[in-house]
Amino acid sequence: MEFKKVQIGAKINRNVDRIWEYYTEPEHVMQWNHASDDWHCLAAVNDLREGGRFCYTMASRDGKVSFDFEGKYVTIVPPSRIFYILDDERTVDVHFKPQNDGTEVKIEFDAEGENSIEMQRQGWQAILDNFKKYVEA
Repeated sequence: MEFKKVQIGAKINRNVDRIWEYYTEPEHVMQWNHASDDWHCLAAVNDLREGGRFCYTMASRDGKVSFDFEGKYVTIVPPSRIFYILDDERTVDVHFKPQNDGTEVKIEFDAEGENSIEMQRQGWQAILDNFKKYVEA
């Protein structure tokens, strides 16, 4: 199956080591991993190694909807790259590039076929924007 690639990014005013820690440690992931305030990340399990798995439980705050965002790590290059395959076979490639006054985070992901590309781009960007806000706080 072939998927359309979508790219998002953010410039974050923190060093790459802190960004790596906040992006990968479950207690931090649960604080920022949601696209809007009416959702949250109830649980995060992360076996951060090549071949390791992760599972983030996403849920609406009203308790009506939840799902697990799961996959397997293919490539881990601390603190610069994470490449993984989701359980539906889509791929996600995350790059962390240090800059003089911060870190550039770029994510390329395969779009799923249910929602519009623009809706997916906006959702993933909203999550990355929450990450930026959390790390910079």
